[in-house]
Amino acid sequence: MTSQVDQSEAVDGSDGNEGRSGPAPSGGPQPRHAKPIRRLDRVIIRFAGDSGDGMQLTGDRFTSETASFGNDLSTLPNFPAEIRAPAGTLPGVSSFQLHFADHDILTPGDAPNVLVAMNPAALKANLADLPRGAEIIVNTDEFTKRAISKVGYPADPLTDGSLEAYHLHKVPLTTLTLEALKDSGLARKDAERAKNMFALGLLSWMYHRPTRGTEAFLRTKFAKKPQIAEANISAFRAGWNFGETTEDFAVSYEISPAKLPPGTYRNISGNLALSYGLIAASQRSGLPLYLGSYPITPASDILHELSRHKNFGVRTFQAEDEIAGIGAALGAAFGGSLGVTTTSGPGVALKSETIGLAVSLELPLLVLDIQRGGPSTGLPTKTEQADLLQAMFGRNGEAPVPIVAPATPAECFDAALEAARIAVTYRTPVLLLSDGYLANGSEPWRIPAVDELPEITPAFAEGPNHTLDDGTEAFWPYKRDPQTLARPWAIPGTPGLEHRIGGIEKQDGTGNISYDPANHDFMVRTRQAKVDGIAVRPAEVDDPSGEARVLVLGWGSTYGPITAAVRRVRADGGHIAQAHLRNLNPFPANLGAVLKRYERVIVPEMNLGQLALLLRAKYLVDAQSYNQVRGLPFKAAQLADVLWAAIGTLDGDESDD
Repeated sequence: MTSQVDQSEAVDGSDGNEGRSGPAPSGGPQPRHAKPIRRLDRVIIRFAGDSGDGMQLTGDRFTSETASFGNDLSTLPNFPAEIRAPAGTLPGVSSFQLHFADHDILTPGDAPNVLVAMNPAALKANLADLPRGAEIIVNTDEFTKRAISKVGYPADPLTDGSLEAYHLHKVPLTTLTLEALKDSGLARKDAERAKNMFALGLLSWMYHRPTRGTEAFLRTKFAKKPQIAEANISAFRAGWNFGETTEDFAVSYEISPAKLPPGTYRNISGNLALSYGLIAASQRSGLPLYLGSYPITPASDILHELSRHKNFGVRTFQAEDEIAGIGAALGAAFGGSLGVTTTSGPGVALKSETIGLAVSLELPLLVLDIQRGGPSTGLPTKTEQADLLQAMFGRNGEAPVPIVAPATPAECFDAALEAARIAVTYRTPVLLLSDGYLANGSEPWRIPAVDELPEITPAFAEGPNHTLDDGTEAFWPYKRDPQTLARPWAIPGTPGLEHRIGGIEKQDGTGNISYDPANHDFMVRTRQAKVDGIAVRPAEVDDPSGEARVLVLGWGSTYGPITAAVRRVRADGGHIAQAHLRNLNPFPANLGAVLKRYERVIVPEMNLGQLALLLRAKYLVDAQSYNQVRGLPFKAAQLADVLWAAIGTLDGDESDD
């Protein structure tokens, strides 16, 4: 869903009703709110229920309407790891958190202001995250004795006084949904499934979300089952009207559109942005896009999305395993395509030998690692950024590979283009490190104009490139460009460009098999020099006061929490500098100088200190790690406390002097 934004305001996407109206039960004229409206600058909502309750769909629809309204937003879907955990149990709870505001925001929020809990398990799993005074909407129909005892509650939490610190709204969602659909002709079980749409309608009323987009979505989604479509729409409308008529909800809330830079915007997730970035790279380079991949959480959505775009010349191959997927992608690169393979951490381990082969062959290949919790199978549906050292060193021999890491879901688009530019220009495999938080999270993305995208020039070899001693013209597959050290890329079948290919060490220039020690030393150093010489943007430091003594340095998806924490520190009068790295190999040329400007460098990571280890080794700086590996992103308040402690320590040292 897209919306146009000018310099003054965002179009709300509400069909002329300014987001303040909802559907009457008949679908006729939409009435204005009769209840008081309270204006807020932001709100954080979490939908939670069984994995079969449709919480991800509910959150996604609320997000889409919020994006069309023009709010800035950030989301955090949270899936159970089990394919189908037992209903009503804590391991089976699925949630979707959305933070939206009338200003620029960076994270899905530390703590929800509103929790929609579809059953006792959802309440118990999420209650600890709520601040005092938060609103809780519960489906009372699910709070049976059996369901309550199943999750370990000694008594009914809705009646024992344990929720007195919150604003509790007891809503019989299932009963109300069944009543709304009593004339739909659906069986009871089918009608009950629409209770998530009732909840969505209620929340849409509470926060003045546009409604027509959701109705159109439901008619499209269930186009082959019109009875189901209309039932869901009826439940959605009933939820909206319940909010308008019940005395339990005394006020509704309004969050104005955010003031965003001019452009056309759409809501986008990290995996979708990566997919679009790959297609854009294919179009800008003129290379057909080939994806060889094996499904793995949380990377599979890229395979699903690219398979829909054959009209752009995209070819997708679902291989029988990880090794076959990357082998096919590398073969496509040899044949002149933009070869891509997608995976997560366990798959990178399986692909490592072929990545090493790509280093030796010096062919462009994109390896997209959507990181998740490890080791081994680990936490398939949870986020982590613990594959950095694997990306850096996880191959036999000296096999350097450039590494690119996007910072936000929207930036995944630019990171895909950057990775493709490096791979094609320098004839090398490139590892792109996203993660589950970026992959599934979403935010507004300004759709760029085509002329804003970088040029990517394959410059295929077209003829002989070397003159032998006897004056004969020959093609040397390892004769290098003096600027980039890239070898020529020769398409198989081009007359006169036949050459040897394989994994055994090549002789410089000719590409013939070579066991010469001096040649091997030269080739190893040349491949390393090629990666070290890649042109990447310099590290940019945000230090508005110029008085900061502490630098917080991050990479990947920690950008949002770090930046939010930095804003908090500065708002309270603290001086703090911030830098964030997209290129992790090679590092920006000015990074060493940046690090030496500050007395203390703090590196927050969702691992045990991998970037900090690299910084300490390369630049001999005392980079201090702050780490967590909980499968969840950092909280801004938590990081702000860490930064204040670092600032306070330096101030204390100064006072001791």
